[in-house]
Amino acid sequence: MEFIFDTHAHYDDPAFDADRFDFLKCLQNHGIKGIVNVGADIKTSQLSIKYAERFNDVFAAVGMHPQNVGSLPDNYLDILEKLAKKERVVALGEIGLDYHYDTVDKNLQQRCFEEQLELAKNLNLPAIIHSRDAAEDTLGIIKNVKPPKFVVHCFSYSLEIAKQLVALDCYFGFTGVVTFKNAKKPVEVLKKVPLNRILVETDCPYMAPEPNRGKRCDSSMLKFTVQKIAQVKEQQNSEMIEILNKNASEFYKINI
Repeated sequence: MEFIFDTHAHYDDPAFDADRFDFLKCLQNHGIKGIVNVGADIKTSQLSIKYAERFNDVFAAVGMHPQNVGSLPDNYLDILEKLAKKERVVALGEIGLDYHYDTVDKNLQQRCFEEQLELAKNLNLPAIIHSRDAAEDTLGIIKNVKPPKFVVHCFSYSLEIAKQLVALDCYFGFTGVVTFKNAKKPVEVLKKVPLNRILVETDCPYMAPEPNRGKRCDSSMLKFTVQKIAQVKEQQNSEMIEILNKNASEFYKINI
């Protein structure tokens, strides 16, 4: 069996309350080499670390999601820095901008994104960036801070935006969305971005790929996304898995 590394998951989500630990303790039975569980606030960042400390195949990322920055403690950066220095933490994230719902002040989002991106840079950690309906402001902050390594996860923007990000050495995270029949933009971007800048992720429990669209997503479904990526990039499936695992290893600085 060829094992795949899931670069972005949320097993802290209540959708996994019934079977979370049963799944995490036997990832390889599902064809998964390992996962990065990604925090979205202080609590889920702490949970991500707990899972990573409990299971050898789990790593953690810590950060404040843009939709959660409205209720920040004043010392949130100090808290995040302490969490980020834990042994099993491999990235800062997910951080970024989300203007889709217009529920969190944009200026506050921008400030927190920039502060957390600076923290990632200072700690020499890769940054996992969430960006929705905020392409120009995301680009502006990245260009200002100049983080050494970052991924825009669940990439959904145009090829024009992708080209600007390629020039900044961006990695691109692709989910089950690329398997959807109406996923024209992600597939167009996937065709053009360099092979060594592609990361594959579930973002589970969301974004279940075809033929599981609409169901709770988990890492066992990653194989369908990989098959689509291999098809688009005109690679054999086994070669694509090798490339994706190598990219994840280099991005997170872990042995896969």
